[in-house]
Amino acid sequence: MSIAPLDANTVAQYLIDHPQFFQEHAGLLGEVKLSSPLTGRAVSLQERQMEVMRDKFRALELRLSDLSRRAEENAGIANRFHAWTQALLVSKGGAAMARDLADGLRTHFIVPQVTLRLWNVAPEFAGEWFAQGVSDDARIFANSLRAPYCGPNNDFEAVRWLDDADAIRSTVMLPLGQPGQSVGLLVLGSPDPARFTTAMSTDFLVHIAATSTTALAPLRA
Repeated sequence: MSIAPLDANTVAQYLIDHPQFFQEHAGLLGEVKLSSPLTGRAVSLQERQMEVMRDKFRALELRLSDLSRRAEENAGIANRFHAWTQALLVSKGGAAMARDLADGLRTHFIVPQVTLRLWNVAPEFAGEWFAQGVSDDARIFANSLRAPYCGPNNDFEAVRWLDDADAIRSTVMLPLGQPGQSVGLLVLGSPDPARFTTAMSTDFLVHIAATSTTALAPLRA
């Protein structure tokens, strides 16, 4: 009577079900030969296991390095955010708050261009720069944003509020106020198309928008 040959799955399942197999047959560890994808030569099971472990270790090292880099970047952003909020606390307030807020972002976050617009401002601020040139379309656009916009400048009206709008290739636009009930728009711009991208994390941008909304609240009617 012929015996059906064992297939690879059956052998693999047997070894899983009998983890003591190689303890009872330790000599096989040096006898079994595998092809190494690194060198192309035949290596023992023990050597192949070491190669696999080294690969896993290198992958973990790369992952740890990436996490460390991200932690350093976040710490740097947090420090800049702290310095910016401190500058807001010593602002003279009134119309100066809008300028201090924009200048602080430009200085502490090294953003080439920053501006903002508010609507429904108090009568005494109606003639200020931050209350000028806002169309209904711009307000509708701000209301449509449920999160900060980061990405290329697609000839947005709000980007044209910047001093050198023709040079802007990437932008961040932060709606001020509650989602769907905006009271203004904060605009950051850069001539570098890679400075602000759709892949950016927006956590700190949300905090900047919330802080700006609070700081500028006294300017509104």
